[in-house]
Amino acid sequence: MRILLLFGKQSFILCYTDASSSEKGAAPVHYNCLIIDDEIDLSKMTKEYFEMFDVSCACVDSAEECLDFLKENTADVFLLDINLGNESGFSLCKTLRNTYDTPILFISARQSDDDVLVALNIGGDDYIKKPYTLSVLLAKVKVHLKRLEALKNRPLEKPAEEKGRDGFSLDEATMSCILDGKSIPLKAKEFALLSCLYTHKNTIVTKEQLFLEVWGDSFYSDGTLNVHIRRLREKIEKDPNSPRWIKTIWGTGYMLEIPS
Repeated sequence: MRILLLFGKQSFILCYTDASSSEKGAAPVHYNCLIIDDEIDLSKMTKEYFEMFDVSCACVDSAEECLDFLKENTADVFLLDINLGNESGFSLCKTLRNTYDTPILFISARQSDDDVLVALNIGGDDYIKKPYTLSVLLAKVKVHLKRLEALKNRPLEKPAEEKGRDGFSLDEATMSCILDGKSIPLKAKEFALLSCLYTHKNTIVTKEQLFLEVWGDSFYSDGTLNVHIRRLREKIEKDPNSPRWIKTIWGTGYMLEIPS
C-alpha cells in the first residue's frame, strides 16, 4: 500500500508495512527499526515520520507479536514501550537480551527515575519519555544506525584493530575489551563509553563531555551514566566496588587510569 503525503511543495510516498499482516513463510525482511508499542496510532505516526527519512520501520503491539515477528524478520534497533496492555516491556526486554544484542531504546510515558534506572539496568540502552519529539527520537535512532553501519563497512581485509597496552586494549572490530589476553564482549553503548574514556585516558572526562561524545547530547540524567559505568565495571573490573581501571572523580566525572 502506498500513501502520498503532501507538505507544502514537497511530497513523500510512503510504503506502508504492517508487521502483523506478514504472511507466514514469507522471505525474511530486515528493518532499521522495530516499534513495540500498544499505542497503535502513535506507532504508525512514528513509523510514517521515520520512513520519510529512509529509516524503515515495522510495528507490533504486544510481546508475543514481537517474538513472532523476530522469528521471521530482523531489525537494527528496538523501540520498546514499558506498558504493553497486560504485558510488561521490562519482561520483554529481559527476554530479548537473552538472544539479541540489538540496541533497545525505551519509549514510555512513565516519568520516574526508578523506571529509567530499571530500564537501563535490565539491558536498555536509552530511555525516551513520552510525549517525545519525533525529530529527537529519529536523531537518537540514527546514532545507533550510524554506528552499526560503520561496523558493517569495516574493510574485511584488515585485521581486527586493537589499541592499548599494559594488559588493557580495545578491539574495535568485535567491540570488545581485552584484559590480560582475555576478550570481554561489550554492548554498543558500553564500547562507545569505554572508547571515549580510552581516548582521554589518564585525564578526567566530565559527565557533560561523556554525554555529548557518547549519547550525542547533554540532556541525560546522572543516573543514566551511572548505570552504564556500573555495567562496564561489572564486566572489566575484578572488584567493581574498588575499581582498578575506571575511577570516579567525585563531582566531576570519570577517568580511565592506565599505567604509562
